[in-house]
Amino acid sequence: MMVKKTEMLAWATRWKDTLSQHELIGTGTTSERLTTALGLEVEGLMSGPLGGDQQIGARIAEQRLDVLIFFWDPFSPQPHDPDVKALLRLAALWNVPVACNAASADFLLSSPYLSESYDMSIPDAAAWAQARTV
Repeated sequence: MMVKKTEMLAWATRWKDTLSQHELIGTGTTSERLTTALGLEVEGLMSGPLGGDQQIGARIAEQRLDVLIFFWDPFSPQPHDPDVKALLRLAALWNVPVACNAASADFLLSSPYLSESYDMSIPDAAAWAQARTV
């Protein structure tokens, strides 16, 4: 797990100037490491296993999160795997771009849409629920 946090920190170091122009939030250790190592202003939430992933999921559902960058190791089960899957499911449902590794995060942060207004489609929950019951 710490390997991914180290990888995230190295990635954030490369993108520090861009990241500093945005409002950042992060769970427990990740937010603390980004703030301490890079001097970035990061709103720290609870640790992921203690509810931080769910706090981020709430931000997605409230349409208060534009991009989700969440490095994870597909070969190491997360101790809070159901929370991680719920978080990724919410991001997909609410059409929030997700980066799960440095390459996809590079593409997201280099996109011209990062600094522009982008009209993300909002799901029609009633239509989705109807389709699921058919």
